[in-house]
Amino acid sequence: MDPLELLAHPVRLRVVHAMRGGRTLTTSQLCDRLPDVSKATVYRHIDLLCDGGVLEVAVERRVRGAVERLYRLRPDRAVIDAGTLSLDDYRRSFGIAMAALLAEFDAYLGRDPDPATDLVGYRQHAVWLSRDELLELIGEMRRAILPRLANQATPQRSQYLLSPILFPIDEPLDAADNDG
Repeated sequence: MDPLELLAHPVRLRVVHAMRGGRTLTTSQLCDRLPDVSKATVYRHIDLLCDGGVLEVAVERRVRGAVERLYRLRPDRAVIDAGTLSLDDYRRSFGIAMAALLAEFDAYLGRDPDPATDLVGYRQHAVWLSRDELLELIGEMRRAILPRLANQATPQRSQYLLSPILFPIDEPLDAADNDG
């Protein structure tokens, strides 16, 4: 299965999100992280991610006569080469990413949270940028985010889903349109 087919599914995308940060989790722990998804579905998607090389077995151990597997993410395999995507692939991938985001947010709300205390935020800003300014903004965002991707789970840390989305909403103005 090609990376787009493998990762372009809301449940598999949520499993990948749950595994980020160097985590090793059992299928049971993943089921706890995805309470709105049936256990059979989680098992099936874990098998597909393992077959595709996105997840690997980190540890196998005997627990009450059964073999328990702890899985870990192979971050180098959890990527899609954007240069190979068609416009339909982009449309489909974006829809799946939004479905996964909505499912994650709904699961969060199902835990009886306190969004104000958790500093939940979602904002949209329409900004005018030249190509150089856009590249500068992307670089600044990467410099802010990339070091934090290496953070490991600790009792003091909660895992947050950060989803920067960036696309033009209008064509560049013609010089004549900008007069006056």
